[in-house]
Amino acid sequence: MANHKSTLKRIRSNQDKTARNKYQHKTTRTWIKRVRTAENKADAESLLSETFSKVDKLVKKNIIHKNKAANIKSKLAKHVASLG
Repeated sequence: MANHKSTLKRIRSNQDKTARNKYQHKTTRTWIKRVRTAENKADAESLLSETFSKVDKLVKKNIIHKNKAANIKSKLAKHVASLG
C-alpha cells in the first residue's frame, strides 16, 4: 500500500482515467460493429463519419495508436465501398 498522499491520489486518478478510457474504447468498438453489420450502403455511410470521429478522438487521447486507427478507418471505408 502507498504511504504518500500524492501517491494515493495518483492511484485514484489513474483508476478514474482507466475507467473512462475503457468506456470510450468500448463505445467506439460498438460503433465499428454497427458499421460492419449495416445492411445497406446509406446506413453504413451515415455511421461511418461518426465512427471515424470517435476513432480519431481515441488517437488524440492516446488510447490507441495512430496506425491502428488508420487501419481501422481504412478497413471500414473499404467495407462500406464494397456494399451494394
